[in-house]
Amino acid sequence: MNKIEKLFKRMGKKERVVLVDGISKLITGEKNRDIKKIRSTNFYRLRIGNFRIIFHRENSDFIIDDIRLRNEKTYKGL
Repeated sequence: MNKIEKLFKRMGKKERVVLVDGISKLITGEKNRDIKKIRSTNFYRLRIGNFRIIFHRENSDFIIDDIRLRNEKTYKGL
C-alpha cells in the first residue's frame, strides 16, 4: 500500500469525496484556477482546501506524485 492509499484510508468521507472530485476534474481537463507550477521544478500543484495534490505531466497524462496537507514543509524536497 502506498502513501496516497494510506492517506485516503485515514481521512473522513467528506474529505475523500472532495479530493476525488478534484482529481477527476484534473483528469477530465476542466478549468481549475488553483493549479500552479512549483518554482524550479517540473511539478505542479492543485490546491483543494488544506490539501495539495503534487503532480507532473507526461505527454498528455497527469501523474500524481503525492497528496499532502499544507504546512511549511509541503514543497520541500521536490
